[in-house]
Amino acid sequence: MSQARHLFLIGPMGAGKSTIGRRLARALELPFMDSDQVIQDRTGVDIPRIFDVEGEAGFRQREKAIIDELTAAPPAVLATGGGAVLDPENRQHLRERGTVVYLETSVDEQLRRTGKDKRRPLLQTADPRARLEELLAERDPLYRETAHLTISTEHGNIGQVVRRILDALDSQYHDHHA
Repeated sequence: MSQARHLFLIGPMGAGKSTIGRRLARALELPFMDSDQVIQDRTGVDIPRIFDVEGEAGFRQREKAIIDELTAAPPAVLATGGGAVLDPENRQHLRERGTVVYLETSVDEQLRRTGKDKRRPLLQTADPRARLEELLAERDPLYRETAHLTISTEHGNIGQVVRRILDALDSQYHDHHA
């Protein structure tokens, strides 16, 4: 891809947004940012603490401000939090300011990757599977509406998923500039 452009990764927790994002950023020679990490760096506390003190609504307000800022910054690969698509303005900024890739994965895979992770406030529940199914039912249509590309992270290793994304971006770029 000859023209540097924002690449935004959306999808549920455990889809691999941060891990894949770092690899993509290296391959595309762009900086990597993670909206959750930026929020933590700026507030000096972790996401679960923000949820405890400000509730999900308080966290979403911080997230909205950060996404507006980061999507307007120079091109980068940005991994967003799983719930970033809940806000219509976030969806609009992501869609209009770069290429959005929905990293799709199953609830089984999410559980495998996040099951023991105590830093995920939305999973601190008696039935994490039911919670993930509920979140996916609510958010999947929003991920699909926002994304320019949908790539499954279910099969293959990180390198193979990154290659599929780069190939899809490359063909999308050529389709638009043919």
